[in-house]
Amino acid sequence: MDVQEARPDPAPSAPVDETDDVTALLASDTPVASQEPSTRDRASAFAGAAGRRLGAGLSTVAGRLREYTPDEDHHDPEAERRDAATRPGADPDATVTDVIDPHRASSPTGGDAGPTAPIGAGVRAAETAREARVAKRRRRLLERAEVRRFTRRSRHRRAAWITAASIVLVFGVSILVAVFSPLMALQTIEIKGTNRVDETQLRQALSDQVGTPLARLDFGAIKRDIAGFPLIESYVTEEAPPHTLVITVTERTPVVAVRSGKSFDLVDPAGIVVQSSPKQPANMPLADVGGAKLGSSVFRTMTEVVLALPSTVRAQVTSVKATTADDVTLSLKDGSTVVWGNPEQSDAKAALLAALVKDHAARNPGVVVEYDVSAPDNGIIRAKP
Repeated sequence: MDVQEARPDPAPSAPVDETDDVTALLASDTPVASQEPSTRDRASAFAGAAGRRLGAGLSTVAGRLREYTPDEDHHDPEAERRDAATRPGADPDATVTDVIDPHRASSPTGGDAGPTAPIGAGVRAAETAREARVAKRRRRLLERAEVRRFTRRSRHRRAAWITAASIVLVFGVSILVAVFSPLMALQTIEIKGTNRVDETQLRQALSDQVGTPLARLDFGAIKRDIAGFPLIESYVTEEAPPHTLVITVTERTPVVAVRSGKSFDLVDPAGIVVQSSPKQPANMPLADVGGAKLGSSVFRTMTEVVLALPSTVRAQVTSVKATTADDVTLSLKDGSTVVWGNPEQSDAKAALLAALVKDHAARNPGVVVEYDVSAPDNGIIRAKP
C-alpha cells in the first residue's frame, strides 16, 4: 500500500512594502555621489512602489469582479488544481491535498453542491418568473376574450331562450293561479246605479257566484239572475282583483203613463212597467194605446215620438194617441193638437214644431190651433173649429 503524506501548502510570502524599501534606502549610510542623483533615486522608488500598489489593487478588484460576475473567461481554481493533479507527470502528493473553497464551505448544501450561484442570476431568475406569470395571465385573458367573441351568438341565443321560457313559465303560473287558485276567488259583489231596484235582493240573487275564481265566473248565470229584475235596463260588470266584482246597472226610465183602472202605470219605451202611481205625473204624457198592447209597434212609435220632443215642448204635452204607426197625434196643455204622422225624421219635425209654437205664441196667444208637422219641410198652423 502506498502511503502518501499530506503536505501543507507553503506559507505565502509576506508582501513587500515598497515604502519600507524606500525608507531603508534613504536611511542607509551608503555614500552618494551628489544630492541630485539621490533625489532621482527616491523619486524612482516612490513611482515604482505606487505602480506596484496600483497593480495589486487592480488585480484584487478584477478577482472580485470575476467572483461575482462569471463569464466565459472565468476559471475555477479548484477545477484547475484537480486537472493539474490528474495530468501525467504531476506530483502525486498534490492529489491528496484538500483545498477548501470558502464559498463552497459556506453553502447550505455542503461542499459537494458546486459553486454558489452568482447574485445577478437570482435577480434575473425572479424577473424571468414574474414575466412568465404576467405572460401566462395575458394569454389566459386573450383566450377568454376569444372564447367570448366566438360564443357571443350562442350565448345571446341561449339568453333569449331562457328569457322566453321564463316569460312563458310566469305566464302559465299566473293563469293557473287566476283560474284555479282560491287566492283570486270572488268574495265581494259591489252594485252601483240602483234607485228603484232593491240592491240587497240583487246581491242575494248573485250570491251563488261567491267563492268562484274571477276568471271562472259564469256570466251567463249572472245575466239570467239580473233578467229577473225588470227595472234594470242594462248593466256592466267589472272585475276588481283579487276578490271583487263591480256591477253598474242602468234602470229603466218611464216615458209615458198608461191608465190601469184607477191608477197609472209608468212605462218605459220597451213597454215595461217601471212602477205604478195613483195619479198621473205632471211632466209625463198619457198614452192612449186603445186596443194595442204594451210593447207593440204602435206603442213603441208613440214613445219614440215623445223621446224626440224638445224638453220645452215635452213639458206641454198632456197625451199621445195613435191607432197605427203613421198617425201619431199629440195634445198640448192649451188645447192645441199636433199632427205628427210617422216617426221618420222626428228630429226635423221636433225642431219645426218648436218654431211653430213660438211663432203662434207671439202672434195669437191663447188661440187654440192645430200644428201639422207631418211634412217637416212645410209646417202648417190651422185654426180649430
